[in-house]
Order: sequence, then C-alpha cells, then structure tokens
Amino acid sequence: MTTMTDDVENGNGEIQWCFSQVKGTLEDDVTEADLISCVEFNHDGELLATGDKGGRVVIFQRDPMSKTCIPRRGDYTVYSTFQSHEPEFDYLKSLEIEEKINKIRWLRRKNQAHFLLSTNDKTIKLWKVSEKDKKIEGYNTKEDSGIMRDPMNITSLRVPVLKSMELMVEASPRRVFANAHTYHINSISVNSDQETYLSADDLRINLWNLEITDQSFNIVDIKPTNMEELTEVITAAEFHPLECNLFVYSSSKGTIRLCDMRSSALCDKHAKLFEEQDDPTTRSFFSEIISSISDVKISNSGRYMMSRDYMTIKVWDLHMETKPIETYPVHEYLRPKLCSLYENDCIFDKFECCWSGTDQYIMTGAYNNFFRMFDRAAKRDVTLEASKEIAKPKTVLKPRKVCIGNKRKKDEISVDCLDFNKKILHTAWHPNENIVAVAATNNLYLFQDKL
Repeated sequence: MTTMTDDVENGNGEIQWCFSQVKGTLEDDVTEADLISCVEFNHDGELLATGDKGGRVVIFQRDPMSKTCIPRRGDYTVYSTFQSHEPEFDYLKSLEIEEKINKIRWLRRKNQAHFLLSTNDKTIKLWKVSEKDKKIEGYNTKEDSGIMRDPMNITSLRVPVLKSMELMVEASPRRVFANAHTYHINSISVNSDQETYLSADDLRINLWNLEITDQSFNIVDIKPTNMEELTEVITAAEFHPLECNLFVYSSSKGTIRLCDMRSSALCDKHAKLFEEQDDPTTRSFFSEIISSISDVKISNSGRYMMSRDYMTIKVWDLHMETKPIETYPVHEYLRPKLCSLYENDCIFDKFECCWSGTDQYIMTGAYNNFFRMFDRAAKRDVTLEASKEIAKPKTVLKPRKVCIGNKRKKDEISVDCLDFNKKILHTAWHPNENIVAVAATNNLYLFQDKL
C-alpha cells in the first residue's frame, strides 16, 4: 500500500494532516483518573465530549472564529466540565464499581439544550447541558442577593425584569438508568428514532425508552443455563443509523450478528451472521484471542460495517455475510511478538475504530501513540503519531514507518523500540469535516487537513 502523504507529495490531492491543538498537560506525571476513556463528537461536530477514568466529562465547543478564518482551523475551547459518575460499592457482591466513563453518546439536538448519555460499568445517566445568559431581577418577595424580604416592608409591587449576565453552562442529570446490568456495560447506542437506546454488557443487551428509568426490555440474552458452558461474550453493540429496527453486536469469537426487532421481541435468533472462516494453516495459540472483536461501527450511509480485532480492521457489506469486502492490517509487525504481548496483557487491549463523515476513510489506534488511517477508495494507508514533539500549530504530520529487521532506515522506528504503554484506544472523526480527535493517555490531540 502507498501512503496518503506520499500522494500529497505527488500532487494527487490526498489529505495531508497537520497539528491543530492538544488538550491536557503534556507533562509526564499523569494520574490514573486523568486517562481519557472515550471521545465523541456530536451530530454537527460543534461539540466534542471526552470521558475519563475519574468519572468526569469534559465538553469542548468549536471556536466560531476558527470556522471563518482563512485558512479554516479546527479549534475547540472548553465548554463545560462536570462529574458524571462517582465510585460506588456493590454490597451484595462486595465489588467496587469504578467511576470510569465507558461510553458517551449524544442525542440529536431538538431545542437550545444539548443532551448526552454517559455510562460507567453499571449506571447510565442522561445529562442536559444548557446555557444561561440572563437572570431575573426585581422580585417582590426577595432581594437580588436571594435573601427573603419581610412582607411587612413590601409597600409597592415591582415587575421583575430579565438582565444579561455572564454566560453560564449548566450540566444537570435528567435521568438515571440503573440496576439493569449484572455484568459490566461495554456499549450504549441511541436509536435513530431518538426515543430509545440500547445498553450492552458481556451477556445481555437491554432496550430502554429515554423517558422511562425503572424499566428496560431484555432483547438479547446469551447467558447459558450452566456458566461452565459459556463460550463467548458480547464485546460491542450498535444501532443501525437509519433503520430503527436493526442493530448489530459483536462477540469475543470474532462474529457479528445483525438482529431485527420486528421479527421477535427477544433477538436471540439473529437475522444475519457475519463471520470470516479461519485459515487452518495459520492457526496458533493466540488465534482465538486476536480474533475477538473490540469495536463495531456501521457506516453513516448504513450500507457497510467495520469491525476491529487485535490485528486488523475489516469492512463488511451488510448484504454479504460470508466474508469482509476489505481487510486492513493495522500492525502486522506485531505478529512475531504476540507471546510477549500476551504476557504483558496488551493482547487484551480494546481498540476502537471510526468512520469519516463520507465513509471514504476509516481510522483506528495502535501502540507508541500511533494511529492508522485507511483510504478505502484509493486503497492507501498511513501511520501518524500523536506526540508532544509536533505540538505546534500547523505542523504537518510525517508518516511513521516501523521496521522489523536490523536494517533500519533513517525515518523508521524499530519494532523493539515501540512503547506499549502509549496506546491510542479512542479516536473520533468530525461528521462533516476532516478534523480528528485522538486520545493519547491523558491528552486529547486534534488534527485537521492542511488547506
């Protein structure tokens, strides 16, 4: 495969990425609570939310000036920060429930306020984020400071007036959806009807109405009668972006099931099963582990679906179950190192993936703060790095290459020098523009195309 930036140099008009911003301290002293655990743009890309292991949600807003300046920039400023989840304790099971935010999903905007769902391992919350730039003054029964007035001293009636005040962004929890999952929640997905959403854990998927907190419907249950017969777990689930009756879920066995809620209330019987048959000649001890799917995303058009396993990204046509139409190796140079990756538990890392707004590009993360982009139309790929060395505005990102043998070229990095503690698990692509957000430990890097 040629790389994306090779073509820029050849004048073929491929995307050339440059540094835009980095959020968070660039110092090496990082606390566990500051590690970013999810990244999500809202539907028009004006807001960008991150969740962290400390249970906080930080929302960034697109800087209006950056859209009109020439050249256009993808700058974001902090809009709101709030504590979404606190650590809890399950007394029945004697288990601590982490405050870490596993997923954030935006609802489509219906009025002046914004709404988003956030979840930790057990509890989902619906948050309303609203702006306040006016206050009421001139009450009859209380002073402007809030102190109640003595009714005996009220001798005249005043008409309260609206006065401008400094903009205040307020996040308030509107619903709390709890006590529906025995196992850890790994996915939430809002339906295209904007009235329902699903939540998935290792063995079950529940369907919720956004207005009802004390009741959910179990739509998938793969828990066997005898837990010793358990052979797979659910790893990710997502609604179809256009068809409100369809959803998909992936498993640790490398399969994806498409379910249709019109066919039955309990979707244990799938409508389609997407599975690529193993090549018996390449099977090894690690085959089953690396075939586990860590993320599944349906394209914006609703026609395709991609799945990320440990070594590859696969693109599937929803009309063809037998095999993927495209397979992209993410870090093939790690194949000889699977044994040491198993010993240090890296082989169980859950990398996510995302589509560009046009569905032409896909993106996912790797180790050493590398992230990978694939141009589906031109069949090109590039490896880029999120590092503090390039943290200067408009710095063009140079493609990175990893070498396996001893003969290393000038710009290459040896596979033995990769830092497996620096991993890009979470990425997001702006729905309408070439702006990407990449979470590297406690930092959020923003990159944009060079105009």
